[in-house]
Amino acid sequence: MAAEPAAAPSRRRSPLPRALARRVGRGVPAALLRYRVMAWIVGILLIALILVAVPLKYAGGLDEPVTVVGTLHGWLYAIFFLTACDLALRARWTLRGTVLVVLAGTIPILSFVAERIATRKTRAGERV
Repeated sequence: MAAEPAAAPSRRRSPLPRALARRVGRGVPAALLRYRVMAWIVGILLIALILVAVPLKYAGGLDEPVTVVGTLHGWLYAIFFLTACDLALRARWTLRGTVLVVLAGTIPILSFVAERIATRKTRAGERV
């Protein structure tokens, strides 16, 4: 008696565009490292801006620290945004999780909390 051929596994159609779907899941560890570095840099700069530069501006009348640190934080936040979106696409985060992680970069200390949660869930293979 011949064995019946096994049925081919059914393929589920991805809601992502074809070119993007090929990249999903690839390079997650590298994307996670980039995201973590940028989350820490942006978090530290935001704390420096709020706790050092702004008090120097209003208590000491020095405008330069706010200008320098604020501009640096703004530019690096843009890079943080791109790295977070890259990781979100590669690790297939939910839209809600992605938005919350990106917004956490604008609130002092919350970026560190969001980074830890995102790292833990991404390493465990869970969606953020």
